[in-house]
Amino acid sequence: MLTQDICNSTIDVADLNQLKFDLNCLQPVDVGEYITRLPETQRAIAFRLLNKTQAIDVFEYLPTDIQEELINSLHDVQVVQLVEAMSPDERAELFDELPAGVVKRLLQELSQEQRQATATILGYPEGTAGRVMTTEYVRLREGLTVGEALSKIRRQDEDKETIYYAYVTDDNRKLVSVVSLRQLLFTFPDVLIKDIASDHVIKVKTETSQEEVARIMQRYDLIAMPVVDREERLVGIITIDDVVDILQEEATEDIQKLAGVSGDEEALSPPQVTIRKRLPWLLAIMALYIGAASAIAPFQQVIAAVPVLAVIMPIFSNTGGTVGIQALTVTIRGLGVGEVTPKDTMKILRKELLAGLGTAVALCVTMILLSLIWAKPEERWVALIAGTVMATNTIVAVTLGTLLPMGLKRLKLDPALVSGPLVTTMLDTIGFLTFLSLISIALNVFHLHP
Repeated sequence: MLTQDICNSTIDVADLNQLKFDLNCLQPVDVGEYITRLPETQRAIAFRLLNKTQAIDVFEYLPTDIQEELINSLHDVQVVQLVEAMSPDERAELFDELPAGVVKRLLQELSQEQRQATATILGYPEGTAGRVMTTEYVRLREGLTVGEALSKIRRQDEDKETIYYAYVTDDNRKLVSVVSLRQLLFTFPDVLIKDIASDHVIKVKTETSQEEVARIMQRYDLIAMPVVDREERLVGIITIDDVVDILQEEATEDIQKLAGVSGDEEALSPPQVTIRKRLPWLLAIMALYIGAASAIAPFQQVIAAVPVLAVIMPIFSNTGGTVGIQALTVTIRGLGVGEVTPKDTMKILRKELLAGLGTAVALCVTMILLSLIWAKPEERWVALIAGTVMATNTIVAVTLGTLLPMGLKRLKLDPALVSGPLVTTMLDTIGFLTFLSLISIALNVFHLHP
């Protein structure tokens, strides 16, 4: 295995010979990771050391930004060979990132078959089944025998993305049934395909969202699923590797939104990228927090009169925000994996409120004890109000953490848009305003000045 020392060093001529041997012996995915970790000035050198077959396989494992970088550094003939050999769905993903002029030039250089396959995929909206499918699949006609089908697969389908399932269509390419490679191998050659194929086909439309595709494939343990158009004609398939990418992409997006990070920021992104993706959220959260600060501002004299409030208030902020994020995360996760739908809102809310009630009692008691410890004897009456507000804020937190994502989902918006910082800010505003208002009322009505 290649070491990080090689990745970070300048390679001389003697090293290149050994490196060439090592790179062509490794698995393509490992070579792709190695090239990705190299300094930008060395990536093209390392890639050129690969033989043609290895280079084609490695290219698909590279991130799209590095693919684009290599396209700009390689000769046109090499670029066309690499792009031609890519699967249509991977090629479409790359073309999404390239400048329009480069895409147009590359499309013109592709074979008619690959150009048409790529154009078909690019014609569907992003985030749909049509955009992530591949047009490389095994298609059989209804009238074939098992022997004829296997012969056809050997002659024509060697380069298809997967051969574990073959899809049976009629003369108009309408999907009729599906047969597995296992069935073909263990059935007599003269048996008709239509006699062993299953007409209970799990399929999706081209406009189905990629998240829904992933849920269906996960539910039915499929390794590939056919995609049909509005006329039920077979246009492509989605394979399990595509679903893994979709799940990773969606999970990353939701996690980053919950944390207040815009876009797909990677751990090793350049500092300027990190600033660009995080700073807008931070500025937005600061703007939102003006509301929380404004809730506190009118009560400066109250805080001065009861200094222990300055010690107690941060606990409201941290605890209430955490409770809200807990409910928010569980709800968004349930929506994301298809475990629940907006129809289950009241059922989830009932569960969260029951759990929240128990949590509220425990936090209330804890808050009272902490307030009694920190407060001066003449300020200990604050403990009762602090405990009450903590319990109330907990109930509000679980309610918001459940209803907000459910409401966005019902409006067909991304539930993760209700980010953790946003919920925390809302809860801080509510908690501070309630707590300080009650303290102010107690001071004025019951003359509880310390």
